[in-house]
Amino acid sequence: MSKRIFVTGIGIISGIGNNVDETFESIIQKKSGVTEIKYLKTNHKGKIPVSEVKLSEDELIELAGLDKNGSYTRSTLIGVIAANEAVKNAKIDNIKEYKTGLISGTTVGGMDKSELHYKDLLTTTKNIEFIESHDCGDSTERIADSIGVKDFVSTTSTACSSAANSMILGARMIKNGLLDRVIAGGIESLTRYHMNGFNTLMILDREPCKPFDENRQGLNLGEGAAFLVLESEELVKKNGSKILAEFTGYGNSCEAFHQTASTPEGKGAYRAMKEALDRSGLKPEQIDYINAHGTGTDNNDLSEGRAIDKLFGPNHPKISSTKAYTGHTTSAAGGVEAVLSILCIQNNMIFPNLNFKEQMKELNFSPVTELLENVKVDHVLSNSFGFGGNNSALIFSRY
Repeated sequence: MSKRIFVTGIGIISGIGNNVDETFESIIQKKSGVTEIKYLKTNHKGKIPVSEVKLSEDELIELAGLDKNGSYTRSTLIGVIAANEAVKNAKIDNIKEYKTGLISGTTVGGMDKSELHYKDLLTTTKNIEFIESHDCGDSTERIADSIGVKDFVSTTSTACSSAANSMILGARMIKNGLLDRVIAGGIESLTRYHMNGFNTLMILDREPCKPFDENRQGLNLGEGAAFLVLESEELVKKNGSKILAEFTGYGNSCEAFHQTASTPEGKGAYRAMKEALDRSGLKPEQIDYINAHGTGTDNNDLSEGRAIDKLFGPNHPKISSTKAYTGHTTSAAGGVEAVLSILCIQNNMIFPNLNFKEQMKELNFSPVTELLENVKVDHVLSNSFGFGGNNSALIFSRY
């Protein structure tokens, strides 16, 4: 039974870059992906900013190396791109050599296409392939086929904690000897249904979001995909794999307080973070940086902030939300922010919380507002909190 889990590969695509290198460059240049809508067909174009992947469907097919005559959802395309980058980054030549799984988190699934064509079923079978690809598991199966995974394939759907929970499940399966390695993360594309739902909740900012600011107005939706390659300690030693970070802790709680809101006191967030710390064996003062969920909504930032105050106060680690860069990529957020957390460790940096101006009066901390370089980043806590109160916290550590 593997006692330790290591990250040996990362892959990402989002509104700030089509791969890891482009993403890192955008971060250090303080270049946000939040702009006017270009690709999504919606009445909100020109009114509500989002962070779209900056490629058309044809360009994504070309980048993914897929048959241009095939039928693909946007979720599948960005997932294939990110997962293949992670596998390549881990220098895996024969993915079938060891027991390998793929666990992908998504909630939107193939809705970007099914919402356009479902009415066709009333009169014709035209475009029926996009109705069949609506299911969240369809994208996971296609990603698995692309990277050659056959041993275990599963889909996690817990809203905005989906990708984080995929990594937790992957780590548990490795620890229990069921798999040698797992490609785990999440995907989400922007859709009209997706956007209209968040707009109905009245939590979309009409300007670039400002997490943890006293005058925050809501979130910016984003899309993206990100995956980590997780390997057992035994496999890493056997292959001499390059280690990017150690996955030292994780925690999950489900407070079920409300369909979309967290408790004002942050009870669920506190429990998830505390469980992650306890599992890692670290003390609160050993965490160097928190990549917060930090959506920019009234409820999340207050709830999460109070939980951080309770667990870490009065000596808080450095804190920021990177969602002003990528937008809130919902089900993919845990994967996107896990990659960013690992980049912080690798580069001895802490990424800034863009657009912040005024500290929230209820909290005892302000987020980092400038890029911090040459700083100690040995342990990073990354939070992802989903609708229904499904809260997950991950800890990545320098090896």
